[in-house]
Amino acid sequence: MKQLFRARPLAVVGAILVLGTTGIQAHHSWRNYHWARTTTVLALQVGDNVGSAWDAYLTEAISDWNVSGVLDLVKTGGGTNPSTCDPTPGRIEACNGAYGQNGWLGIAQIWITGRTHITQATTRLNDTYFSMSTYNTPAWRRLVTCQEIAHDFGLDHQDERNNNTNLGSCMDYTNDPDGGLGGWSPNDPSNEHPNAHDFEQLQTIYGHKDSTSTASAQGAAGAAAPSVRARRPEAAEWGQLVRTSPDNRVQTYEKDLGNGNKVVTHVFWADPEADAHRN
Repeated sequence: MKQLFRARPLAVVGAILVLGTTGIQAHHSWRNYHWARTTTVLALQVGDNVGSAWDAYLTEAISDWNVSGVLDLVKTGGGTNPSTCDPTPGRIEACNGAYGQNGWLGIAQIWITGRTHITQATTRLNDTYFSMSTYNTPAWRRLVTCQEIAHDFGLDHQDERNNNTNLGSCMDYTNDPDGGLGGWSPNDPSNEHPNAHDFEQLQTIYGHKDSTSTASAQGAAGAAAPSVRARRPEAAEWGQLVRTSPDNRVQTYEKDLGNGNKVVTHVFWADPEADAHRN
């Protein structure tokens, strides 16, 4: 088992922007999905099933999101096989593997019961693409890890356009995650970490308590929705496409599992032009 990592939440700063011509979303929660909890702060384990090339990025993402003040994410030993990345009730499992040239950089899956409560979640990081020169950079690894983990506790994107100025948030899509020269703007910020608007949205999502808890810093938290098990999850196994961006780089799928349960899949697609010129 890997060594326990625990980062305590710090104070929240900043305020969220209003939706306007900049494309920033004032409310970027993921359809009100959230972990039920009876405490003010969401305490949640993140299972470390990633290899050494990803460990530092997972640790950094956990530390970054704990700054929100409403999360107490705890990096702990992995509880699943990385090649299948099956979910564990009451926690997030983070995995990496060479999942193949299937077009996606990362996948976040959440299991929902009672319409909005997350009961278990997974993040997959596709080494097939992160071994390519385009994506094998610290900035791309930080962006995708930060964003997919955030989907697992109910946060959505601030902006889904790739070719515009960075907002300084890993919840902003971009073709230039480290910002600055070489991207849309010569002096825009990096999109490798959360920003104050992300923390403000998390305060909104988790600004109430529930009568029960689906999350546990101690492991399994009762019954969870049935899992969908697959070595390489593809669109046919994700269910129905329910949302897509104009350039098809951002897509969400839902699969009905019956009895009020479903699995929701967010797909972070690679840039097809970069893929065509990969080496």
